[in-house]
Amino acid sequence: MANFEETKAQIIDLVNRRIVPGASFGFISSAQTEKFTFGSREWVPEIKPLKGDKLHDLASLTKVMGTVPLILKMLDEKLINLHDPVKKYLPEFSDGRVELFHLLTHTSGIHGYIPNRDSLNSDELIQALLKLPVTDTFNKKVVYTDTGLIFLGLIIEQFYHMPVQDAIMKYIIEPEGLKDATFDPDPNRCVPTYVVDGKMLQGIANDPKARQLGKHCGSAGMFATLDDVMQFAQDMLKKDKKFLYHNFTTLNPGRSLGWDVKPDGSGHVLFHTGYTGEFIAVDYQHQTAMVVMTNRVHPIQNNQLFLERRETILNSFLNESK
Repeated sequence: MANFEETKAQIIDLVNRRIVPGASFGFISSAQTEKFTFGSREWVPEIKPLKGDKLHDLASLTKVMGTVPLILKMLDEKLINLHDPVKKYLPEFSDGRVELFHLLTHTSGIHGYIPNRDSLNSDELIQALLKLPVTDTFNKKVVYTDTGLIFLGLIIEQFYHMPVQDAIMKYIIEPEGLKDATFDPDPNRCVPTYVVDGKMLQGIANDPKARQLGKHCGSAGMFATLDDVMQFAQDMLKKDKKFLYHNFTTLNPGRSLGWDVKPDGSGHVLFHTGYTGEFIAVDYQHQTAMVVMTNRVHPIQNNQLFLERRETILNSFLNESK
């Protein structure tokens, strides 16, 4: 197994320097895995130790662990085509140029401000999102947004006749055997994030749109343990897992289908983050992977130092993978 001692030390240093309360993380190399848990589950209202079986709010890892694999399954089964216009499935959307490909690669150009967004209910928010304009960045620039994955979730619902989160559980999570991954967690098993309206979020999605859309949100809302995400990462390296394994044949600059592609020289490293402090890297050339699950928004969301250190940790992993 590759030696990830420097990367491990950097992650532990996040805890020692109180940049995050705690971290559950692991490495995969040559089909072998190592897992570690350090630090605290929470600091507020009291300090509690972190245990490896706790559920983390995965935030945007929901995209690549749920919605993207299900879309890849639909593409494989020829239910949809990568270059279908979004309007084909969501006729309320106004721009006929935007394709499913643009949603998956964050090149749709859909961008805009929704007045009073947080006061809207699920239906109102969906209608407001469908009315967002397409800017001049369309098909020119990668602009990461939740909107594209929410739209893909709505398209999934039209085919499976159930809320997207139920479809993700039935067709991706349960067949993969991710035994603890869920959209309906037991709060007592969850790592808390931060306070909203005077209440600490625990077992409730940190993402406002996920809270508003509920089961209709394909961009966030999943909770899972380190074991779940590690198993997912390991399965991504297996060629027989065709809805997870990437062949890198459909790329925009810096993006694969749903994933960021890191310029490590090989062009075969996928990377994705979650707002709450999770991130995952999969190196296909060297058959390695790293999963890091922290609580970087606890007890307050502003944590710029973590974002800087995350990049350093990723670069260390890539260097030690070689």
